[in-house]
Amino acid sequence: MTLPDSPVWFITGCSTGFGRDLARLVLDRGWRAVVTARDAARVADLVEGRGDRALALALDVTDGHDISAAVAAAEDRFGRIDVLVNNAGYGYQASVEEGQEDAIRAQFDTNVFGLFALTRAVLPGMRTRRQGHIVNFTSVAGLVGFPGSGYYAASKHAVEGWSDSLAAEVGPLGIAVTCVEPGPFRTDWAGRSLQQTPVTIVDYADTAGARLDSTKGYSGEQPGDPVRAGEAIIAVTEEPNPPRHLVLGKFGFDAVTAKLRERLAEIEGRRDQSLGADFPE
Repeated sequence: MTLPDSPVWFITGCSTGFGRDLARLVLDRGWRAVVTARDAARVADLVEGRGDRALALALDVTDGHDISAAVAAAEDRFGRIDVLVNNAGYGYQASVEEGQEDAIRAQFDTNVFGLFALTRAVLPGMRTRRQGHIVNFTSVAGLVGFPGSGYYAASKHAVEGWSDSLAAEVGPLGIAVTCVEPGPFRTDWAGRSLQQTPVTIVDYADTAGARLDSTKGYSGEQPGDPVRAGEAIIAVTEEPNPPRHLVLGKFGFDAVTAKLRERLAEIEGRRDQSLGADFPE
């Protein structure tokens, strides 16, 4: 897959965190970008002085009308979208038993169904041109489940599985799919983009409760550098054969590789039982 020399990026969730830093890096390269947030005023500064290379749009990914209007505006201004970055999303923590139905569904509307809908809206143009790159922000929690993050992990696991199917469908059409799986990065995710249902059941105090407590007030201390993460993402889009997974940060790399080794060992250890479930030859 080869993108144009001056690709057009469409990035969601640019008001803060990864989306803001990535948008700035893309624009600083002289490329074109559509930067979005639910409130366009929060990203207006990103497009100042950028001439006709930048477009700031209001976009709530849970609103189908917003999605249609934003994609149409992007294609009207720039003629195409080469890289779609599905970054908009937020965290929700609770023990599984104490998860609140409305909070769970609201998270899935943003993290999962909004991402699905926006991708569907962008795909026709990429498919027609036989070219494009879809970058989905998931998380280490998209590959590893942690106590207290069951519903957040479920939303990210959903995107990971969906991305596997998407990649199999659009890869032959010249469209790449990469999931970015960050560990803890120095953004305000824990302070601004995280909701919690307090753990009050004593039996979960040492598992889900301890994790919720450790997450509070963590912003500003995380080891990951979001600017370096953005540079890594840009570099991946410039590769002829981009990876399906991009785990970012030492914590994430160590957690994911350990989990995958553990899972493979467990599955291989049950080989006889697995194969024995078939009809005898």
